[in-house]
Amino acid sequence: MDMNKKEALELLHSKMQNQNLRRHCYAVGAVMKALAKHFSKGEVSSVAKAMEETWEIVGLLHDGDYEETKNTPELHTLKMIEWLEQRGDIKKEILDAILSHNYAHTGQNPPKNNLEWSLYCCDELTGLIVAVALVKPDKKLASVSLDSIISKWKSPSFAAGVKREQIEECQHRLGIPLNDFIQIALTAMQSISKDLGL
Repeated sequence: MDMNKKEALELLHSKMQNQNLRRHCYAVGAVMKALAKHFSKGEVSSVAKAMEETWEIVGLLHDGDYEETKNTPELHTLKMIEWLEQRGDIKKEILDAILSHNYAHTGQNPPKNNLEWSLYCCDELTGLIVAVALVKPDKKLASVSLDSIISKWKSPSFAAGVKREQIEECQHRLGIPLNDFIQIALTAMQSISKDLGL
């Protein structure tokens, strides 16, 4: 039996208590779902739906073991894979994508397809978008525009920890121009702004 979104959220909530970390996972889940929509245009609707759910689950769970592995980065994602394998019968596609997220530390499964590169590119972007929202007077995603993100993008001291070069890979790896990629992510996050507290 494949995992569904409800089960993914239950697993996430059982392993992660920090609200801001959970919100990061919700944001990446929403953006991944939107990217699946982008890539599944022209697919039969049942295939597209399944793809969207798979990609969203990957986004929701990619950092699910972070609280347990934050002091041992080389174990990050490996713990989540262990938990998922204990459940049995989780799609290899999901396991591979989550593993690819921390290949820099584990050396396992560098990104190789649209699903894995989407996760790689959007993970950092969600943090940048949150940072832009937080400097708005109302601290709301509704007040954030593509232009406001681009102007902050050009200021390296703003959200200095965000690896902009990782986000920019969207152009080369996914064939999505940077501005389009940012807009897809922003729209997806705005659609769940309540869950993100923004």
